[in-house]
Amino acid sequence: MSNKKLELITIGGGCFWCIEAVFQEVNGVEKVVSGYTGGNAPGRPTYREVCSGLTGHAEVVQITFDANKISYQDLLSVFMTSHDPTTLNRQGADVGTQYRSVIYYHNEQQKMLAEITVKEVAQYYDHPIVTEISAAGIFYDAEKEHQGYYRNNKTQAYCSAVITPKLAKLRQLHADKLKNTKM
Repeated sequence: MSNKKLELITIGGGCFWCIEAVFQEVNGVEKVVSGYTGGNAPGRPTYREVCSGLTGHAEVVQITFDANKISYQDLLSVFMTSHDPTTLNRQGADVGTQYRSVIYYHNEQQKMLAEITVKEVAQYYDHPIVTEISAAGIFYDAEKEHQGYYRNNKTQAYCSAVITPKLAKLRQLHADKLKNTKM
């Protein structure tokens, strides 16, 4: 008999490779899937289409987590400190609406907690938070080569320059929330 209480959180904060790598290290996270949501183009979008910025989709991760091990609010705290929630449609060199900071809620409780969390962390930033809070829509898994990207490509230049420092920051700020095993 399992004591797991599995829930979903869907978030975007720039390139999904970065967010995926961060949350794969968090205790209580069961599964992290990179994908797309929030768009208005018909059909299943491709990476190339989403990167064009024309579909309206955001690069996101959908995380299955055990709420008995980590709370939704703790996951939001990790999220809000693992990217810059004050830059509109941009994370570093990644620019466009597909890289927007966004929390997609799956129920009214998540919406309320997202609004509270954003207000609470706002005091720690010099600029206003622009993180969008929207109802979750259809989620499309990204192509296979985008799943576990950092894990499979650690020596790639983007991974070394962008993701590895994010993971170092995660370990510094949220050591108490991490799994004991290394990637």
